[in-house]
Amino acid sequence: MAFSRATLALLYMTQKKKIAKNKGENLKQRALKAHKRLEGKIAITPKGKLKTMSDLALWYTPGVAAVSSHLAKKKKETPDYTIKGNTIAVVSDGSAVLGLGNIGPEGALPVMEGKAMIFKAFAGVNAFPIVLNTQDKEEIIKTVKAIAPGFGGINLEDISSPRCFEIEERLKKELPIPVFHDDQHGTAIVVLAGLINAAKVTKRSMKDMRVVIVGAGAAGVAVAKILLRYGVKNIVVTDKEGIISKKRKNLNKAKEWLAQNTNKKSLDGGLSVAAEDADAIIGVSGPGNIKAHHVRSMNKDSIVFALANPTPEIMPEEAKKAGAAVIATGRSDFPNQINNALVFPGVFRGALDNRVRNITEAMKIQAALNLAHCVKKPTAEKIIPSIFAKQVVREVAKAIR
Repeated sequence: MAFSRATLALLYMTQKKKIAKNKGENLKQRALKAHKRLEGKIAITPKGKLKTMSDLALWYTPGVAAVSSHLAKKKKETPDYTIKGNTIAVVSDGSAVLGLGNIGPEGALPVMEGKAMIFKAFAGVNAFPIVLNTQDKEEIIKTVKAIAPGFGGINLEDISSPRCFEIEERLKKELPIPVFHDDQHGTAIVVLAGLINAAKVTKRSMKDMRVVIVGAGAAGVAVAKILLRYGVKNIVVTDKEGIISKKRKNLNKAKEWLAQNTNKKSLDGGLSVAAEDADAIIGVSGPGNIKAHHVRSMNKDSIVFALANPTPEIMPEEAKKAGAAVIATGRSDFPNQINNALVFPGVFRGALDNRVRNITEAMKIQAALNLAHCVKKPTAEKIIPSIFAKQVVREVAKAIR
């Protein structure tokens, strides 16, 4: 039986979708089986031998009493004698997990374990997942402060906006160890690094670029701030209600800041207005929020970062057909994966090694520059290094000192 080209094309696409679906299902099944078999993916292992009574006396009682007595008097030396010197807490309330939303502490735990695994595998940092059975701002702050003596740093993760802003700021002020909200600053650092190299590929000056940010949550606000500090002057941010401007009412504090510091031309309307004649558009929102007509209205050889996971704001092939020259996503199956894992292991490696109390804005920008420089000759298909590139953690860590 002969088939028309249209029928063959339809059969091909149907089969392709089935294959993709099967691959996805297989990965889900493999992930469930692997996690159940191992009962999680991290473990605590002793550094010293514990085989004799002499070992027990050295590491526990009575030997440990000497260490405890010493640290009771000299608390600042705790990192030199205990796990604190190379250990952080990965803390979440489960309110904004990956692309899954508010799924609670049990749903968040596998993700926090994954972060801990990445910390150890890439940077040699011990990280312990802490998931909290509360989403009350004051309770979270109180709890993190209470557990802080046992850790050298706090990595806040997957806490919804706008609570995440105040939680981080309060903890930074009230704790003597570094506090880093990865959804904000990890994202911002890697986006700046990718944009620096995308600008090189498209022969643009960063300070002259017109950048649109789609999404005004934790990541969107942090990206806007780091770009402004780097010198990008023309930034417009949109949320579900449209362009954020001084005319908008009932904005939270973070969006009020955006209204005062971005959209200098006081644009009104939605993304269609914001995207017109833009050089770059950065999506940190949700699937499908950037359309082909938005990209077509941008300047020639535009830059599109569609970072929603697992489904981007616009698929790369669609963005390319619409005229984008450089395209990045948050996914590993497309070129230019903008992934926080490029940043947070190195940030805490540097912070722990150098006993840094506060991770400053200058450090974040330097981390982005160092990360960008890991790609010696950027191309449209490679504006950011692989997470497996050996120099990544080292170069990011150099900035945190």
